Amino acid sequence: MAGSVEPLSPRAREIAAAARRLLEQGGPHALSMRAVAAEVGIRAPSLYKHLADKEALETAIIAAGLAELGDVFEAAVAGATDPLTALAHAYRRWGHDHPHLYRLSTDRPLPRERLAPGLEDRPARVVVAACGGDVDAARAVFAFAHGMVMLELADRFAPDADVDAAWRTGVEAFRPRHKKRKKKR
Repeated sequence: MAGSVEPLSPRAREIAAAARRLLEQGGPHALSMRAVAAEVGIRAPSLYKHLADKEALETAIIAAGLAELGDVFEAAVAGATDPLTALAHAYRRWGHDHPHLYRLSTDRPLPRERLAPGLEDRPARVVVAACGGDVDAARAVFAFAHGMVMLELADRFAPDADVDAAWRTGVEAFRPRHKKRKKKR
């Protein structure tokens, strides 16, 4: 149950940060409990005093990433005249800057029951607001942006593809309805 999630101890946060560094530098294969233990200077069995298992470690990394994404989204829209475009740029940049974390966070079911309440909602609220309060549009925007980032990370676009134009077209398609309608005269 999400409401019963215990906050991480300072040592568990330190371990998760070390694990994230390993993940970011070497990809998912670098994220072994033995490698994480070596990174923080303890024996692998000692990790289990701080995090129950590898899933708990991965969840801690994902949780930190979600919190960071919330910060990134909030900063992107602060004072932005075009919040939707600002979010698209921020999301794309974050995915490219953190490809292994991005995949860890989005390639499988989200362990919601192990996340602090509200953590997933924080970045989502920013997207919903940028979509004029339309939750369904926000989900569609997320699906579009996620698909684009995944295709870019997998190098699936043809070398001559104008991926920036595809992003612009996709973002334009999701403008809040009230902004797309032209006034009748």
